[in-house]
Amino acid sequence: MNYDLNQLAGAQQKTSIYSGLKKLLQLIAHERKNLLFALCAILVNSGLNLLGPYIIGHTLDNYVVKADEHISSAERYHGVLMNCAMLLGIYLITLVSSYLQTRLMGGVGQRMLFTLRNAIFNKLQQLPVAFFNQNKAGDLISRVNNDTDKINQFFSQSLMQFIGSIATMVGAGIFLLAINLKLGAAALAPGLLILLFTTVVSPWVKRTNARNLKSVGGMSAEIQESLNNFKVIIAFNRRDYFRKRFDVANQQNYKTAIGAGLANNIFMPVYTLFASFAQLAVLTYGIYLISEGEFTVGLLISYFSYTTNFYNPLRQLATLWANFQVAMAGWDRISQILDMETDLATVTDNSVNNSTALLDFKNVHFAYGDNEILHNINFKMERGKTYALVGPTGGGKTTTASLIARLYDPTSGNVLLNGKDIRSYQPTDRSKKIGFILQEPFLFTGTVRENILYGNEAYAGYTDVQLEEAIKNAGLGKLLAMFDAGLETQVLSAGNSISLGQKQLIAFMRAVLRNPDLLILDEATANIDTITEKLLSEILNNLPQHTTRVIIAHRLNTIENADEIFFVNGGEVVRAGSFDDAMGLLLNNKRVS
Repeated sequence: MNYDLNQLAGAQQKTSIYSGLKKLLQLIAHERKNLLFALCAILVNSGLNLLGPYIIGHTLDNYVVKADEHISSAERYHGVLMNCAMLLGIYLITLVSSYLQTRLMGGVGQRMLFTLRNAIFNKLQQLPVAFFNQNKAGDLISRVNNDTDKINQFFSQSLMQFIGSIATMVGAGIFLLAINLKLGAAALAPGLLILLFTTVVSPWVKRTNARNLKSVGGMSAEIQESLNNFKVIIAFNRRDYFRKRFDVANQQNYKTAIGAGLANNIFMPVYTLFASFAQLAVLTYGIYLISEGEFTVGLLISYFSYTTNFYNPLRQLATLWANFQVAMAGWDRISQILDMETDLATVTDNSVNNSTALLDFKNVHFAYGDNEILHNINFKMERGKTYALVGPTGGGKTTTASLIARLYDPTSGNVLLNGKDIRSYQPTDRSKKIGFILQEPFLFTGTVRENILYGNEAYAGYTDVQLEEAIKNAGLGKLLAMFDAGLETQVLSAGNSISLGQKQLIAFMRAVLRNPDLLILDEATANIDTITEKLLSEILNNLPQHTTRVIIAHRLNTIENADEIFFVNGGEVVRAGSFDDAMGLLLNNKRVS
């Protein structure tokens, strides 16, 4: 299955704005109540703001410009004051409603960010190893951090302004048409041109922002990869290589950022131009209507205010719409992960198999893409025996071990564990039965205790004394003694607080303490001295009788005591016979038929 996000992004059709926004809102359905309250506050705010220009025009026409001669100066002054007081009350209410909507949406934005990042992280935990092999860690980090933050910024800062601007525009448009239909049509005509321009340009803006977000992810991936391998860069004095790679990524990000900046700012000047056309039309046609006695000065002033209330939100929408396009481009990248489905799903196995073997490969084929690595593999592993997988580099040893641990599924054929399809086991049950010690073990920042108990609930409530006793009973006491602070020895996942050999010892203790039915060691002693390796061999020999051991190693002394040796090369896994026969195959690097 193809898990390459960049290839999928290029192959699949982008989601429409409506469908993308609908899926995004489904993620925050639990915020419906807060969104409804914020929406009510926005509508109140917009409605009250729209009353202001009408009250001002009414005041001018009735108490200033065309005041009734029978009304005294005091009564006119009183009328002006009353309308001013009414405006003051309206503006105070809009202040409160603005504060409420800002407070509500700020909370919604942060909770949405929390929900989004949780959803992505949970999805990443469900995806198989193949996904992480095909995608760079830096790009995934950028999607979790940067892209989600773009969405948060839109929801917490821009969404309510977006809705408020639309509500103000609609209300202002209604007032313009209601006061005078002809003048309203003249004022709103440039708005149609703005709508046409926005419809044509928006897809380009979204694509441009998507390229920029992709380049940000690429630069993050380049930095993360270079920093992880900085020791090698220093050792080979290839800082120039680091600089060139970074310069390429940085230049690419610079170019896409310039393009995105241009795209995001193209709306504002165009909207401002059309708004000026609208005001010019209102002024020209309005003066003509006044000269014909069909309009008043107060209404013309109100009309200018409503025209401003229609086109100012449009200018705000120019910026907000660009932010929306950025958010939707980020959502496209996030939804690519959320829409992923693992190809390692649990299946139902009702078949009856009488095999007594612990592990059974039946007609197994496996391919990475179009490149088939293993061809029609058949072998069995019995309980309590030690098996060695040998062969040249790239022959398929680690791939075979990965199929045993179900890090991958066969392209065709079946892998049986205890007579059942290995795919029918729940991940928790399978990890209890199979232990896997990698050549480069991954440890978490923390202590030795935290690392050896990772994922092992059996010892979760143990005190240090109880855990040390359990470690001694498992024959691991001498390994623990190699750490100065014992269980409390500090471990840094990316640092040098402990050696690579010590990291392998921690991984070894972590796997053995789980007491698995099958223990896979993939070059697990490659970075350990011969004395410690001998100690590990003693521990392996003292494992429970039911434990099956699968060893991948290049050191001859590691595999010479194996009960059975398999030679893996050329897509085949065959029994190599005796230790001497296996060595002959390795030296001659030939296939056995």
